[in-house]
Amino acid sequence: MAQAVTEAGLVTADELLRMPGDGVRRELIRGEIREMPPAGEEHSEIQGEFLRQLGNYVREHRLGKTYGELGCRLASDPDTVLAPDAAFIRAERLSRGRPNRGYRSGPPDLALEILSPSDSADALEEKVWEWLAAGCRMVVVVNPRRRTATVYRSFSEVTLLTENDEVDGGDVVPGWRMPVRELFL
Repeated sequence: MAQAVTEAGLVTADELLRMPGDGVRRELIRGEIREMPPAGEEHSEIQGEFLRQLGNYVREHRLGKTYGELGCRLASDPDTVLAPDAAFIRAERLSRGRPNRGYRSGPPDLALEILSPSDSADALEEKVWEWLAAGCRMVVVVNPRRRTATVYRSFSEVTLLTENDEVDGGDVVPGWRMPVRELFL
């Protein structure tokens, strides 16, 4: 389970960005650091397959860009910075010119979160609500143990998919579909 690190005072997004690259994944929720262990093999395979399928489709249709673990600043004072396992941002929302060296301001259009052995269901649900509250249009949560994907399009529109179903990009990634079972091959 991701644990809050006890520190004197709240941490800012700029302070988080300057923290050492020591292999520890960190996010910031309302100024509090959350540390997570590095992803395991199963987690990384699911992330890679999702990014491969989504990325190929997005590139072919010139819809935008996909990212793995893109830091997104969702709130300020106190700061919240989350990094989904995978993200998609529509072309019209991309920055012109060189990419920002810091965190992206605002949420992606689609965020993927994969339930890891170290995650608690409550902590992951909190992240889903943070994404939706910040304006993310689609959050996909993959549960490898149950071989399911849950798609959140709003606080009230939630769909549980089994490995016999497909993730449908709907109006977020028009025309994109992916069989859930392909995440677990």
